[in-house]
Amino acid sequence: MKKITIIGGCGVIGRILTKVLSTEYSVTIIDLTSCVEGVILADAANEQNVYEAIPRDTDVILHLLNMDMTHDVMDHEEFAKMTDIFWRSTYYMFRSAARHGIRKVIFASSNHVTDRYEEDGRSLLGRQITTDDVPATKNVYGILKFASEQLGRLFHDQSGMSVINLRIGTVVTDEMKALHKKQRTKRTLLSHEDLTGMIKAAIESDIPFGTYYAVSENEEKPWSTEKTKLELGYEPDVNTTEILEENGRA
Repeated sequence: MKKITIIGGCGVIGRILTKVLSTEYSVTIIDLTSCVEGVILADAANEQNVYEAIPRDTDVILHLLNMDMTHDVMDHEEFAKMTDIFWRSTYYMFRSAARHGIRKVIFASSNHVTDRYEEDGRSLLGRQITTDDVPATKNVYGILKFASEQLGRLFHDQSGMSVINLRIGTVVTDEMKALHKKQRTKRTLLSHEDLTGMIKAAIESDIPFGTYYAVSENEEKPWSTEKTKLELGYEPDVNTTEILEENGRA
C-alpha cells in the first residue's frame, strides 16, 4: 500500500481527498491545526518543522496549502502571508522531499496562473486555454503558483523526483449550492469525483514532470483537459449541466 502524505490536508480539498484516498492508501495529514485524529501538527513556513513532520517512508506528497485572500496587491500583510504559504512553504516542501529521497510530489497549482485569459469562466482566446499558453495572471496568487510550478521543475531536473502540477478549477464542499450561486462555477467546477480521480491517476502515473488543468467535463469549460486525458489517462466524467438537470428532476 502506497503511503501518501498530504500537506494542508485539513482544507476543503484535503478533506475530500482524505475520505476517498484512505480507502486505498495509507494517508498521513500534516497541517497547522488538527481536523481529524492523527494529524501531524507543523508550520509549513518553517523548514525544520516540515522536514521533521514528513514521514521518511512517504511515497507521494500532495501539497495543498491555501488561505483566504482579498487579492489586494497593496495589502502588504497579505502579501507577506501569501509569500510564506505559496512560496517559502513550497520550497521547504520540495527541499524536504529531496532530502528524504521521496520520489513524487503532486502540487496543487491553480487556474489563476492563466486567469487573464478568462472572464467569468469563459476563455477569451476563442478556444480553450492550454498549458502551452504563456502564463498571464491578474493577481499575486497566480504569480506565486506559477513560480512554484517552476520550482518543481528545478527539483525534478536536479533530484529526479517526479513532479505533477495540477491547475485546479473550482472545488467546493457543497457543489449544488455553488452551482446555483455562481454562473462561473457551472464552467469551472472540478467535482469531488473528478478531483479524486485525477489525484489517483497522478499518484499511479509514471510521468516524470507535467502540468495539467484539472476541471470537470463541463460545457464551455475554459481550460483544455486533452493533455490530462492523454498523459494522466484520466477522463473527467462529471458535467455540471447534467448535474443541474438531474437535480431539477429530483
